[in-house]
Amino acid sequence: MKRGLDARVCVIGAGPSGITAAKHLLQVGLHNVVVYDANDQVGGNWIYSPDPGHSSVYETAHIISSRRLSQYHDYPMPDDWPDYPSHRLLLQYFQNYAEHFGVTDYIRFNTRVTAAVKQPDETWHITLDDGTTEIFDYLLVANGHHWDPRWPDYPGQFSGEYMHSHFYRTHLPYKGKRVLIIGGGNSACDIAVDISRHAAFVGLSWRRGYYVVPKIMFGQPPDIVNARLQWMPSWLRQRINYLAWRIAVGSNKAYGLPEPDHPITSSHPIINSVLLHHLRHGEVHPRPDVKCFDGSRVVFTDGRAEEYDVVIAATGYKVSFPFFEAGFLNFDEGEVPLYLLVFHPDHPSLAFIGLVQPQGCIWPLADTQGQLVANYIAGNYDWPADIRDRIARDLERRRKRYVRTPRHALEVDYHEYQNRLWREVPQNAPQWGQRNRTQ
Repeated sequence: MKRGLDARVCVIGAGPSGITAAKHLLQVGLHNVVVYDANDQVGGNWIYSPDPGHSSVYETAHIISSRRLSQYHDYPMPDDWPDYPSHRLLLQYFQNYAEHFGVTDYIRFNTRVTAAVKQPDETWHITLDDGTTEIFDYLLVANGHHWDPRWPDYPGQFSGEYMHSHFYRTHLPYKGKRVLIIGGGNSACDIAVDISRHAAFVGLSWRRGYYVVPKIMFGQPPDIVNARLQWMPSWLRQRINYLAWRIAVGSNKAYGLPEPDHPITSSHPIINSVLLHHLRHGEVHPRPDVKCFDGSRVVFTDGRAEEYDVVIAATGYKVSFPFFEAGFLNFDEGEVPLYLLVFHPDHPSLAFIGLVQPQGCIWPLADTQGQLVANYIAGNYDWPADIRDRIARDLERRRKRYVRTPRHALEVDYHEYQNRLWREVPQNAPQWGQRNRTQ
């Protein structure tokens, strides 16, 4: 397997993770780099279009982590931007980043990778949608994990409109309709609030209890508040976070919602300041889990049955790599056996960027992942000898710490994971302006 600056590297995806991976390849002095993306511009999931496609962003979407903890490490967002920028500002940010670091010149837009096949010598044959095949020494996968909808499986058939939240764009088609949103994630709650201003009735079905955290606590975004507690032991941070949540929100039962059955740091939080307002104003109506469909009726687990025109399943996404042969990766719905969620021990010429779900923002983590991978390809970093044992320990730690659902297979604590990545990055890793401009 080739190591060094003459390696040829393929990056799949020109979204937030793919562009920072490419930037770090250039930063260490790797210039035989090609980034493939099916879109016609940089941005990935943050390219808004009224026509559903790869992107899942809806018209009113804003980021749910703060600006300060969502920016790349060496490319800050403007100080005059809001704490929670809109998708329009974020798309501008990603495109400016790619231009600033010269990444755009390495991207082949409107090009889809249809097959990625590893050869016995660890090289990769990458087949494109025009039928051509190119050969690379390394493959970096940054295709995202919020694009392949996971549908719930309920008995019966629903006779109305049944859709996944991935295809939701705006409230306009739902004016005057009775709409049920299924799911306890951020998209489900955002959509429920968005539709509630115009629909005749909005139900929000939760299978279990979740923590709804306001976007501003103690005058700051909650991730900024939590960052200031990182010097404390984790058990104390958890207690303080829970106490702060109880003070701000109180009891879920007061809003008709089920109480969480897990610690506040064991699941992905809902960051939303207006859901509870709409619940208490009778504009969003809490409902338990769905038992079955019966024509235009939805039957709930408490025995209640209601008529709906539309059901929106905001039930998350599958981790999918359609360009790999079936069975190539030993991933399942609940566990992803990668070192640092980046390296596969059986495939040393393969790396994943952005395949992580932090309690915070992905992009700064993808930034550091990209730096580590670039230094690995350049020969400046080596895997630990006990990589398989470390993967096993990480999986066991994740099983004990987080709720056992597919949604949490990639869950990490933002600060702990970031610090782990930084410890792995070699101290002599090139910075921008060193090797990249001298090759």
